[in-house]
Amino acid sequence: MDIFASVFLSSSLLVFSFVSSDAVDSITQSQSLSDSKNTTLVSKNGRFALGFFSPGNSNNRYLGIWYNNIPVKTVVWVANRLDPIPDSSGLFMVNSIGSPVLLSSNKAVHWSANSTKQARNPIVQLLDSGNLVLREENEDNYLWQSFDYPSDTWLPGMKIGWDLRTGLERRLTEWKSLDDPSPGEMSWGMELHNFPDLVMMKGSQKYMRSVPWNGDSFGGIYEFQGTLVYYNFTFVSNKYELYFIYELINNSAIIRAVLNQSMYMGYVWVGEKEGWSMYLNSPKDKCDVYNLCGAYGNCIISESPICQCLEGFKPVSLETWDPDEWSRGCIRSTQLSCQDKDKIRFVKFAGLKLPATTYSWLNVSMNLEECRVKCLNNCSCTAYANSDMKDGGSGCAIWFNDLTDIRQLEANSNRQDLYIRMSASEQEVKNKQKTKVVVIVVVAIAIVFGVLMIPYCIWKRSNFRGEDLISFDFSNRATQRGLINKKRTGKGRNNEMELPLFSFSSVSIATNYFSATNKLGEGGFGPVYKGSLLNGQLVAVKRLSRKSGQGWEELKNEAMLIAKLQHNNLVKLLGCCIERDEKILIYEYLPNKSLDYFLFDPIRHGIKDWATRTHIIEGIVQGLLYLHQYSRLQIIHRDLKASNILLDKDMNPKISDFGLARIFCGNGSQATNRIVGTYGYMSPEYAMEGLFSVKSDVFSFGVLLLEILSGKKNTGFYESDSINLIGYAWNLWKSNRSLELMDPILGDTPPTNVFLSYINIALLCLQENAVDRPTISDVISMFNKDPALLPSPKKPAFSFGRGMEDLGSSKRNPEICSLNDMPVSILEAR
Repeated sequence: MDIFASVFLSSSLLVFSFVSSDAVDSITQSQSLSDSKNTTLVSKNGRFALGFFSPGNSNNRYLGIWYNNIPVKTVVWVANRLDPIPDSSGLFMVNSIGSPVLLSSNKAVHWSANSTKQARNPIVQLLDSGNLVLREENEDNYLWQSFDYPSDTWLPGMKIGWDLRTGLERRLTEWKSLDDPSPGEMSWGMELHNFPDLVMMKGSQKYMRSVPWNGDSFGGIYEFQGTLVYYNFTFVSNKYELYFIYELINNSAIIRAVLNQSMYMGYVWVGEKEGWSMYLNSPKDKCDVYNLCGAYGNCIISESPICQCLEGFKPVSLETWDPDEWSRGCIRSTQLSCQDKDKIRFVKFAGLKLPATTYSWLNVSMNLEECRVKCLNNCSCTAYANSDMKDGGSGCAIWFNDLTDIRQLEANSNRQDLYIRMSASEQEVKNKQKTKVVVIVVVAIAIVFGVLMIPYCIWKRSNFRGEDLISFDFSNRATQRGLINKKRTGKGRNNEMELPLFSFSSVSIATNYFSATNKLGEGGFGPVYKGSLLNGQLVAVKRLSRKSGQGWEELKNEAMLIAKLQHNNLVKLLGCCIERDEKILIYEYLPNKSLDYFLFDPIRHGIKDWATRTHIIEGIVQGLLYLHQYSRLQIIHRDLKASNILLDKDMNPKISDFGLARIFCGNGSQATNRIVGTYGYMSPEYAMEGLFSVKSDVFSFGVLLLEILSGKKNTGFYESDSINLIGYAWNLWKSNRSLELMDPILGDTPPTNVFLSYINIALLCLQENAVDRPTISDVISMFNKDPALLPSPKKPAFSFGRGMEDLGSSKRNPEICSLNDMPVSILEAR
């Protein structure tokens, strides 16, 4: 018999009193909590509660802690994760030896606190931090605390790491499912070695690794509809403990971090929305996956392929380096020799996530030069860096063996220089190549200068009034004919485009002189042609029609925006041509056409598997998140629709057509008298009042999501009474028949609760008032949330079909400019 059960039975003469319904924050040996009596502990200021609950659809009972001051029951800690109680007979008490214990009707012990010290007058208390503690009466020292044994949630004030004196590890572990809080495969904690890492594990395999601590704070400030979150991370390392902890500066905020089946996410409670909003997530993209690119491979999320070898290295597989080969990584182009130190150089790499630190060495008192010497004198040393970036850098971190799990970090990330051991001969070859390039460039400039001087001399002699062909500048609309030129004054150089220029002759040759056989189709901008550059690269050539409703402003806008945007889910602009009154954009060619081709084509109806559709949805959301939050410029697309979602050979979606996009400033709405876009995708406040914001794109995404789920087009679908797809979806939702919206061609039917949650999210995106719609980051959070926790939508905007005359009631004069459903990657005219 369990020792705690024995103790309980031997103490059967003790008289216990159950905690009353009045809120108390602690119990003693003479008190207990009973599941059958629905008694709880509530922390002093009412933030947290401890009691019994059943997760999800399960009937099992667990003892847990949840937020007490919000309407959504959110559990942050579970006691008996591995041993649920099958009925409501649970009893939580302090036994005769002073330990908290959880019993059921047959006096079986389902959980107990493993306190190493016996308390004489024990008190179990729930603190306002969410920490359940065991202490002696009138003493503050904790004999045991729940913060030492976290579940899936990291709360402010909770340590993640190690107590080196006792060997206690504090680590997050995911719930196995929404119905089962027992530990699943995913865990997240600190890997204990010389230069500690925070590592997410999937079973026994590393899944993701954080950037090593470099002395800077990981904290930040986030604001959600008036809720300000300001927190600060601290790393503690001494001979007794090794851990991370974070604290809130403004204690009124409610914040938590959660580990689920696929990622680590940070949430903040937004009272106005009565819901949780996600403010961070890891992994945030494919490059966060542990060691995706192998040894000496650098993962660059904006490149294709995303895995690139570091300079001075080459792929292990020389024939091809496709995703199946990435993990094999790279090898040195020139092998190292350890005998002669004069043949060794250290090359500085900036902007990288420091390599995995499993095989590393740390000395916090060394400076960078001492670190270099230390590495040079050890043949096994492959790289070194400062371990602390405060006050200009200090400390020494040294790596041994191959460098793994490297990625290119964003410009605003915590970045530090890494010095990698290289062969001096490699550097000499590089210097010779640079010298050769410089000579070639100088000769080329001289030749070009000489050639250009010939027409200049002719011009001087004939007194011809010509124009200076100096640089490509979009700022002067008065020079829209011929090449766009700039006067010798040099003014306005900040407006010059960093974009390759193609000559009209080269574009003509690439498209077989704009032949009909190369024509892919025609949209509001003008015709689109398939082309092949001299290097064999296939391109899509978008040629501005002189009769187009769109024109110079749209071309300028699209070129300027896309040239500044780099993301896997945005179409890549390769260059442009502005010669001979021509205005042409050259894009990457995407062979799988556009999303509307697959969804709405009655003959080639495709995408029969649910996984591909969710993959497309996820890519669109990631692209929008980049535009709205993470790009250098906050961009409102304003024309998001199925025909503007292009698909590459692997069915990865890429948002295209930025001719109508706008750079956005501030958190509110902006107004315009020129309403542009596509009817059926425009939000009501934009269509009727010319007001646009990030929520305008969210509305368009809601329409697009319904179309992907149903395979039906919003403006081309009518069920009855001129109802459109939005109205049809709403009627099905109200009558609990939303499964009827599912595209009948789907071969693998998704889980019912998942499909219903997608419809729920779509309807939330389609709310009449922009403030009721989620942000794109909220949408990502909702996709990972328990469907039962999603808020209920109100009646969406445009629930019934409207004619264009409905827009006439607006105080503005709308100009619906984009009827362009023609993507740049269609293989044949339609």
